[in-house]
Amino acid sequence: MSKKISRRHFFSRSFGLSAGALLFKDFPIFQSSAASKIPLIITSHTNETGEKAMETGWEILAKGGSAVDAVEKAANIIELDAEGMGVGFGGLPNENGVVQLDASIMDGKTYNAGSVACLENIKTPCSVARVVMEKTDHIMLVGRDALEFARKWGFKKEDLLTEKARERWLRWKERLSDRDDWGPSEHLKNLKKKSPGSKESDEIEHYSGTTNVLAIDKNGDIAGVTTTSGLSFKIPGRVGDSPIIGAGLYVDNEVGAAGATGRGEDVIKSCASFYIVLRMKEGRKPLDACEDAMKMIADKYRKVNPNFFPGEQFVAINKQGEYGCTQMRGKRPARISVMTKDGYTRHEGTVVFK
Repeated sequence: MSKKISRRHFFSRSFGLSAGALLFKDFPIFQSSAASKIPLIITSHTNETGEKAMETGWEILAKGGSAVDAVEKAANIIELDAEGMGVGFGGLPNENGVVQLDASIMDGKTYNAGSVACLENIKTPCSVARVVMEKTDHIMLVGRDALEFARKWGFKKEDLLTEKARERWLRWKERLSDRDDWGPSEHLKNLKKKSPGSKESDEIEHYSGTTNVLAIDKNGDIAGVTTTSGLSFKIPGRVGDSPIIGAGLYVDNEVGAAGATGRGEDVIKSCASFYIVLRMKEGRKPLDACEDAMKMIADKYRKVNPNFFPGEQFVAINKQGEYGCTQMRGKRPARISVMTKDGYTRHEGTVVFK
């Protein structure tokens, strides 16, 4: 279900909303995702920054702009939010206190993609990924060379570690234990202690944050971005799923797009975003395809550790403008921000394993 929470004045000027809709613009209403129409833009970010990002992306789409421009500029809003600690500037650092960013972008119209990994000192990594996509015949640049590439294209080198993130990192350093990233894979740790639906640890060392932005423009062309500062306090050089096309992001202009957040290692091994788009190509709705991917991942782990359920969230849109989201586990269903000509909504999805 989707809850209407706000509209901006340009919606009424541009699209002539009815007097009744204006009168009750903050009244909760519910709609099916199938009722949405293109243009369309969504993000896995659902706070005020996510809403601002949707407004920014929608302004581009409403003027006839491209899906690629919309997802990049929307994602930049989230990347520049110093309070988020999971994406871009202000993101939590690796175990050495250095912020390393991953991001990808894919253009369904051209079947082109670009990404960066372990990028330091650049606040908007998805914009660097777009330059990789459009100005080279490569897909991914990493580390120092990605930074040098960005600087050559005019990106400003800046300190990404905010005081808030630094304080969190220092607290983590004080609490180092056997629950960091050294040792066996996560699904092999504490093999007998976890149970289905068990609450995720609130300890600092398990914090992760990522955002997906997916859009369809007026021409029906589709694009997507996935951007992140990665797993907090990770081993330096670790790369998650976000910059890997087919894992953290995949776009097919004839079908739709999908993106992933959560523990990147699980998503990489499952090629989750590609799998979701493939399922939609076979006729599954976005929500169903996202749930299919969750069940596929859980089934793989069930053979090794039946009590292990990783903490992913998937989002997807299809060519018809339908959308869906789900998460592996948790008490509250997955949510996404959605912007169409009808305004901004927060859409509630599902939890696969409660």
